[in-house]
Amino acid sequence: MEWVLADALLSQSRDPRVLLGALCRGEASAERVETLRFLLQRLEDEEARGGGAGALPEAAHEVAAGYLVPLLRGLPGRLMGGADTGPPARQRRRVLRAAGAALRSCARLAGGPQLAAALAEEALRDLLAARPAPGLEGACEAAVEVLAAVGPCLRPLEDAPLLERVAQAALALALGGDEAGPSEDAVALVAGRLLPALGQCGGAALRAVWGGLVAPGPPLGPGLVGPQLLVLSALAEKLLPEPGVDCAPAAREAGPDARRCWRFWRTVQAGLAWAEDALTRKRARYLLQRAVEVSAEQGADYACAPGEETGPSLFWWSEKKKDELLKFWENYILIMETLEGNQIHVIKPVLPKLNNLFEYAVSEENGCWLFHPSWHLCIYKRMFESENKILTKEGVTHFLELYETRVLPFSPEFSEFIIGPLMDALSESSLYSRSPGQLIGSGSPLGLKLQKFLVTYISLLPEEIKSSFLLKFIQKMTSRHWCAIPILFLSKALASVPRCKALGVEGLLALRDVLQCTMITHQILLRGAAQCYLLRAAINLVDVEKVSLSDMATFLMSVRQEESLGRGTSLWTELCDWLCVHESCFRRNSPSSSVGLAETSFLNAYVKNLIHEYIKSPAWERGENCCMPDWFEAKLVAMMVLLAVDVEGMKSQYSEKRRTQNVLRIFLDPLLDALVKFGTNAYMPLLKTDRCLQLLLKLLHTCLLKGSGTQDDEVSTLLQNFVMSTTESISEFILRRLTMNELSSVSDLDRCHLYLMVLTELINLHLKTGWKRGNPIWRVISPLINASIRHLQETGSGQEPTLGTQIQRAVSMAALAKVCEAIDQKSELQPDSLDAGPMERFLSSLQLNQTLQKPLTEEDGRYVQPECSVFSEESSSSQGWGKIVAQYIHDQWVCLSFLLKKYHTLIPTSESEILEPVLPAVQMPVRTLQSALEALTILPSDQVLPVFHCMKILVPKLLTSCESLCIESFDMAWKIIASLSNTQLVFWPNLRAFVQFVFDPKVLTIAAKTKGQTYFKIKEIMYKIIEMSAMKTGVFNILISYCCQSWIVSASNVSQGSLSSANNYSELVLEACVFGTVFRRDQRLIQDIQTFVENLGHDCAANVVIENTKREDHYVRICAVKFLCLLDGSNMSHKLFIEDLAVKLLDKDELVSKSKTRYYVNSHQHRVKNRIWQTLLVLFPRFDQNFLNRIIDKIFQAGFINNQASIKYFIEWIIILILHKFPQFLPKFWDCFSYGEENLKTSICTFLSVLSHLDIITENIPEKKLILKQALIIVLHWCFNHNFSIRLYAMVALKKIWSMCKSLHIEELDALTSVIESSLDQVENMHGAGNAKKNWQRIQEHFFFATFHPLKDYCLETIFYVLPRLSGLVEDEWIAIDKFTRFTDIPLDTGFQWYLSPTQLCELTPSDWSQQDIGPHSGEADNQSEWADVQKKIIPWKNNVPDLDLELVFQDRAARLGKSISRLVVVASLIDKPTNLGGLCRTCEVFGASALVVSSLQCIRDKQFQHLSVSAEQWLPLVEVKPPQLIDYLQEKKAEGYTIVGVEQTARSVDLTQFCFPEKSLLLLGNEREGIPANLIQQLDVCVEIPQQGIIRSLNVHVSGALLIWEYTRQQLLRPGDAGS
Repeated sequence: MEWVLADALLSQSRDPRVLLGALCRGEASAERVETLRFLLQRLEDEEARGGGAGALPEAAHEVAAGYLVPLLRGLPGRLMGGADTGPPARQRRRVLRAAGAALRSCARLAGGPQLAAALAEEALRDLLAARPAPGLEGACEAAVEVLAAVGPCLRPLEDAPLLERVAQAALALALGGDEAGPSEDAVALVAGRLLPALGQCGGAALRAVWGGLVAPGPPLGPGLVGPQLLVLSALAEKLLPEPGVDCAPAAREAGPDARRCWRFWRTVQAGLAWAEDALTRKRARYLLQRAVEVSAEQGADYACAPGEETGPSLFWWSEKKKDELLKFWENYILIMETLEGNQIHVIKPVLPKLNNLFEYAVSEENGCWLFHPSWHLCIYKRMFESENKILTKEGVTHFLELYETRVLPFSPEFSEFIIGPLMDALSESSLYSRSPGQLIGSGSPLGLKLQKFLVTYISLLPEEIKSSFLLKFIQKMTSRHWCAIPILFLSKALASVPRCKALGVEGLLALRDVLQCTMITHQILLRGAAQCYLLRAAINLVDVEKVSLSDMATFLMSVRQEESLGRGTSLWTELCDWLCVHESCFRRNSPSSSVGLAETSFLNAYVKNLIHEYIKSPAWERGENCCMPDWFEAKLVAMMVLLAVDVEGMKSQYSEKRRTQNVLRIFLDPLLDALVKFGTNAYMPLLKTDRCLQLLLKLLHTCLLKGSGTQDDEVSTLLQNFVMSTTESISEFILRRLTMNELSSVSDLDRCHLYLMVLTELINLHLKTGWKRGNPIWRVISPLINASIRHLQETGSGQEPTLGTQIQRAVSMAALAKVCEAIDQKSELQPDSLDAGPMERFLSSLQLNQTLQKPLTEEDGRYVQPECSVFSEESSSSQGWGKIVAQYIHDQWVCLSFLLKKYHTLIPTSESEILEPVLPAVQMPVRTLQSALEALTILPSDQVLPVFHCMKILVPKLLTSCESLCIESFDMAWKIIASLSNTQLVFWPNLRAFVQFVFDPKVLTIAAKTKGQTYFKIKEIMYKIIEMSAMKTGVFNILISYCCQSWIVSASNVSQGSLSSANNYSELVLEACVFGTVFRRDQRLIQDIQTFVENLGHDCAANVVIENTKREDHYVRICAVKFLCLLDGSNMSHKLFIEDLAVKLLDKDELVSKSKTRYYVNSHQHRVKNRIWQTLLVLFPRFDQNFLNRIIDKIFQAGFINNQASIKYFIEWIIILILHKFPQFLPKFWDCFSYGEENLKTSICTFLSVLSHLDIITENIPEKKLILKQALIIVLHWCFNHNFSIRLYAMVALKKIWSMCKSLHIEELDALTSVIESSLDQVENMHGAGNAKKNWQRIQEHFFFATFHPLKDYCLETIFYVLPRLSGLVEDEWIAIDKFTRFTDIPLDTGFQWYLSPTQLCELTPSDWSQQDIGPHSGEADNQSEWADVQKKIIPWKNNVPDLDLELVFQDRAARLGKSISRLVVVASLIDKPTNLGGLCRTCEVFGASALVVSSLQCIRDKQFQHLSVSAEQWLPLVEVKPPQLIDYLQEKKAEGYTIVGVEQTARSVDLTQFCFPEKSLLLLGNEREGIPANLIQQLDVCVEIPQQGIIRSLNVHVSGALLIWEYTRQQLLRPGDAGS
């Protein structure tokens, strides 16, 4: 049409100047400029044929300089793609493109190169001026258009400098040379138009661009990869010689060949592996594909220059290996394309091809890499970065399996990849989950693969590389905050590496950083296990010749002894073995100065010197008021002493035990000498005394064996004897320091704490060896008490207290508290008489909650600021006077707790009974309880424990007379507990104390009798605790364990075993029986790994050192079940409790069954019902006939409900047991078969299953004939049911009953013999291999009918482990029998059956007779090494050219993409939903529509749109037209020759199958609800409707659009010529 228009104009006038002049006048509309372009191109064509006018050059020059350049410079508006996307912007773009094309024609018609060069110079100046200036994007765009237009007209040689400058400016703009960086639109404009134009110039321009791309510099950052690949893609035709073009070799060598440059390939790899956006990755794949195709087409051998690389070239080609190379790259590109989908079912079949890549990549002849390994690593990097965690796990697993079946040559890239992307991927905890079918606690498959991989890989590393790799590996473990599970398995893998001399001091420091920095917040058991593995790794990998004993000792201090390195554990023994072997090999810093014995080993010499230096008075002591030293050194010395002694014991074995004693004595002599002088040397330096006492404590604590054989520990006994010899001196020193006003500063409070801890240890030692009156400790206690009381009684003479006096008061109160605690815990310390002594009378009359007034300084009267105190790990540092006061009040309540326990019998129930109390705090309980409430308001939460202890004694006494006060104390205490829910160290002791005083048996009994407010408050708190336990595992365990223990004790103490208190709180046991939260996936994973660590047993020292707190949810049910097992059915109170609980359980089951919540397998409802019936089975032996009469209907009714399999088995089991024990209920059982058939449709199978165990039911019935006859009649009726499953169950029951009839020879049934036996024979000998025969075989083999014995299998293991496992219940519900035996809070009932009977039930595997057939070869496909075919998205080579210009006109753009030229425009401006728009966008792109019109371009940012479009919006032109602008837009398209097609059902609509689409079609889609509005229907040329066969009136708008788009595409494909021809 354009040529026709141009010919028409030329026919009017042959003078081009006239025509051109006419077109250059008037408003510069798009139509005018496009007409000018048509005309100039027509003139250019005539000029080429030699028919042009002679005045053309001059006219062209005038048009260019006088009209087009000013027009381009003066165009207003924004840069394309900006916010202004309405009609004016579109018009401006048309003008811009048309003017650029016209300018190119002018340059060619000008008759010489001068015009093109002048225009290019001017445009280059404009570009350089506009580029850095914001707001000048329009000028920049115009300059690029001019350069793109005239660039091909420049001369390669003469204009080379100009071309070079243009190329440099274009490259700088595309790569973002400015600090601010160019806009995306500017980059797209340069890459899409200017660079391809410059590429056509060749020579200088191309070399300038290529030189800028491959210039030396640092590695590309993620932000530069995208622009680089954009530029490379734009110039791909020039940088990668075009295949199929037969050009001379000289010409081919003139331009650069990107394939020979290693920087080019590194950029491509960066795009493949590191690019975050799909568009950049697609460009990288395109460049790789083109390079492979070009190489195959040319057939020349070459290799990429090595550059900075070692090993094989990044890319090479050999004609001899063409087939192998093509196969390799075809598979490689297929894998990379498939990974874009993130769909595991598509990707998994392709993974075997990755194995093939490794087979191609390694030479069979010499075992070297043929292909550079970095290509393989790009694939793994893409998998690791996937949003789909299943794909990430698949990729990590595949990488870890690399060395299982092959040996790969060493490559530095592999090592860097392991330490970088692989370890980053391994930091994701979810990767370590169990595989389907694995048992809980069996460990992580990926963790095992990681261990095997690391062991294999390190063993294959060259020796010179091994050390640096391991160091980097460990340093990577410190580079981020790792979660507990990844760090555990990384540590385990590291510990498995075979012994080698790889790590020096730097490696030890890195391991220490892992221990100190990365595991602070981890779960304690996982943290302890990781420490064990890291210490093993250090033992295996440290080169002892490079580290000193001092380095090793410092490292060992990072391993927490209370979590892993406990003395007596296997880890301690392993460490001692290692030290014994290597002690002489350690690097020596300097000759030891105090070896003492010539034959002493190096380790002993080091330890002896260590103690000598430690005991020596420190040079940095600063007088009497200096802070207490840190505990670090004391811990280090104590640990090294005991390690050295145990190493010596290993050397001497059992023959020289005396030597061990001598070595320990030599070590401790300096310490013992100093301790002996404590009592007599008043001038011993203070810091020296502190350090000696710290070391003494640490020696005693560290010496305690954590493993087995504690009684036979010789070292511990020797140490205790040595310490006992110094008791008198130490105790006199402590007495003097605590009572003689020597402690007068804030830091002295830390010393007070140290002295009292030492005193407690000495008391324990003397009690252990036999307490004797008159021993040194006994002689100290009385003076200590008297002096403390005297200090506390002293009142100032009206003067403000000084710091010294207040500190002494705090010290005295702390001393009294410690003495009270010791007397309370050790009965030997109690005086013989219960008469109140001076201490008791003083404490009883002490004003409670008395605070210490903040002292003034003696100099200027200002309040003293407590100095910083460096306190120990055992306590927080004393910062601020408030902490001192809180500790002071805490100590008061410790003393009062002792007093109330001792004189609890003297506490009255009301204060009116005693007028003049001897012990006011004891005999005035109301006032004391009120003070306790006041203390709870002022004490911090970590100091309230003694107040709770006092409340436990006071509340039962006052509950009757002062109920409101007691309820207030409950509320106040619960508020504290609720606020502590996240404070681990304080929470559990406080919760235990809270439960002990609120749920005290006396409190529960009194509250139940009165049924007043207290009773309901206790119930309220009970449910709050259960609710809290759903958030914090282990809370309910504390409550149920305490209550069950107290009820057992109270029952055993009463002659008849009363459970009256428990009867009123049976809801607590009910909730315990059905308790168990459904955990989140991450919580389940942590529990799985904790179980795995526990299953390691003594092999993991953390299991020995860390106490098992039994806080798992299972222990709540275990506690309740063990408690129920101890109940005696013959005891009336026990019987009433059992019956009440059973009724409540049945009511709970009915309530759950009526719940509207979805009931599916392993749902919470399923689990609760399962637990209910498990508990009923446990209770069944205690049921008598009278009680069963009350509940039998409920049990049968439960059988009518459609239950999950596990519950069905439990109900059937309990019915069988009832009928076996009480045959009187058989008539009621027969009645169950008399319901209407509709009611029995889903539940009759339950009762038929019971009948299949009729032999068990009738075991105790002498006359069985009537029962068998009745059963036979019932079963025969159901054998003819229309439901196949019912018939199967009935046939199983019939087979059982008939075998019993035959064995008893019942004559009355002889008439039925032939019918029954022929029926059974027919079933047994069923022909064919269909489902009917298989299901008959399966149901007979099912465990419930073939193996299960309701009587012999009655035990806890079957109820709680075997049956849940066989019935397909989730593993969370399996409770192994050893957990019952490990839970020792409740004793075992020796009369109950705990273990399995001789049947083979426990050996069976789970199965279900009704499962679908699984073919004999199922699963084989997954194991194939190579799939015959794999799913692959259609991405032809020609369609893979990336988008270089987002704003080309539609036809031009489609041609650039290699698509067929489509003229279909889809208008979706009326559609609202992002999902429909996203799907339409994808459909339009796939079928090559020229544009998609939407109401707002903002929709492409919507997540739902992006999810459906899968990046199609990046490859399809999107146009924004608001709904109000649609009429104008449709009219505009009509003017351009488009046919407007509406998708709507109207009176005159055409059937889609009958409609022939014009080439230029515009498809208008309606709104999801209203369709196409009436005013727009009037604009349509035709309405098309989709033929329908169904009832529903309409299709989804996306589906409708997709059908029409495909029909249009199909018709275009079937036409004789291509649409573009």
